[in-house]
Amino acid sequence: MRWFLIFWAGPIVFLGGWYWLSYYDMNFGIFMLTRQVHDLTFQLYGEVLGIPPENIPPLVARAIAVDSLVVFAIMGFRKRQSIIAWWKARQLNSSSDLASKESLSSAP
Repeated sequence: MRWFLIFWAGPIVFLGGWYWLSYYDMNFGIFMLTRQVHDLTFQLYGEVLGIPPENIPPLVARAIAVDSLVVFAIMGFRKRQSIIAWWKARQLNSSSDLASKESLSSAP
């Protein structure tokens, strides 16, 4: 599961880092982080896909969100027994805490 998360999060962090650094032109002397490469990349993808380049970043963000939901659903499914046990323990603790003497007011 650890490698699954690494291979999922690695490209997202790399893409997000490149996008943020190149969008704000924080290139540190590296050509790939310049705003010109940023604009050229999205222009090229826009021509290949046949859509305006400014529509691509929201589409990528939506794809990352959907992929993240799928990954978290897989993780939740794999850990469902421990999640159910945690939930039941939480419900038992919260109902007994409400009726305890310490939680009642001693005001006149």
